[in-house]
Amino acid sequence: MILYEHPFNERVRTYLRLEHLFQRFENLLARDHATDHHFALATLFELVEVGGRADLKSDLLKDLERHKQQFGTYKGNPSVSESALQQLLSEIEVCHTGLNHSIGKINQTISGNELLTSLRNRISIPGGTCNFDLPGYHAWQQRPADQRRANIAMWSEVFTAMNDSIKLLLSLMRDTSQSKVMMATNGQFQLSLAQGKFQLMRVALDPSLSMVPEISGNRLMVSIRMMRQDEQGSLQPISEDVPFDMALCV
Repeated sequence: MILYEHPFNERVRTYLRLEHLFQRFENLLARDHATDHHFALATLFELVEVGGRADLKSDLLKDLERHKQQFGTYKGNPSVSESALQQLLSEIEVCHTGLNHSIGKINQTISGNELLTSLRNRISIPGGTCNFDLPGYHAWQQRPADQRRANIAMWSEVFTAMNDSIKLLLSLMRDTSQSKVMMATNGQFQLSLAQGKFQLMRVALDPSLSMVPEISGNRLMVSIRMMRQDEQGSLQPISEDVPFDMALCV
């Protein structure tokens, strides 16, 4: 199944973007080629742009505190595993503490490092990171892969608490949902979300159908239009009945 996710508010939209960047960063960092590490650094700069906002850290801390209070009410409940609950509360506390300590330090990751500052200034220019533009960076790229990886890991360490927090919060959000089989009649599907409590919708499609869902909506109404991709990659509307799995997360 191919999974598509649609956030219903800006906060969750930002969480998903950061999750995407963290996953890309980790995949690139694990490889050995200097080109992969170049794009790992480019991703690190994107993380600084998205993750350096004060309102994001505030949102993360509020969500962690909300979950801490919510799950704290389950203490002593005989139907809840005390060890599993304690482990979850401990994870929330570790993330909360780590975020508090990292506040104000993310932008310093770049500004306090001459190599990263010069690379960030040139990386948006087409071909702007050639060896004659950045000889110091070119020399760094010739270092052994393990040494480059250790440098990048050190430069990205300030994001550890944020990465862990987003993984935990999105996992808790996704775990609240139950998938149901739905049908897009004539390629169209609409659903009223009267309660307005959902934060994320997940749509899964059988890849053999060769369909792409075009999703729009907000916390009160969602619409899905099934499209088929042609050989040039353009999306074309269809008029077929299309089954899909859908889950709504609070």
